[in-house]
Amino acid sequence: MKYFTAVAAFSISATLMVPALAQDMVSYRSGLAYDDVTFGLENAITNHGLVVDHVSHVGDMLERTRSAVGSDVVLFQQADVYSFCSAKLSRQVMEANPMNIAFCPYDIFVAQRPGEEAVTIGFRAFPEGEMQIIQALLDDIVQEAIEE
Repeated sequence: MKYFTAVAAFSISATLMVPALAQDMVSYRSGLAYDDVTFGLENAITNHGLVVDHVSHVGDMLERTRSAVGSDVVLFQQADVYSFCSAKLSRQVMEANPMNIAFCPYDIFVAQRPGEEAVTIGFRAFPEGEMQIIQALLDDIVQEAIEE
């Protein structure tokens, strides 16, 4: 019985130390111009009473550093990540589980691949439970951003 308990304890602790390998994402493709999607996103965030904390210009960074890292692949025509938070909803999900801090701030990406007219907009999917409130918020914002 001692052997079983030790093996079970090791298995449980080993499982808790395994990092998440990949997260799913929610994304939509839009026929709108890139600037129209980002304008719509900024407005949708503001319409939800939120403020953009930061815009990461991922596409510009990847292009600027492309030759320095020895690549000749152009990944994006344009790509940005918008970061923001909701004090009310963040408090709600963190009161349910303080470790939900790992998901804050919330990010929505907008990207356009070279040679494509369609623009992709989306975000990381969140786990089941209280974080679905945030996923619903991000989904509402994204869909509002690409309404025509």
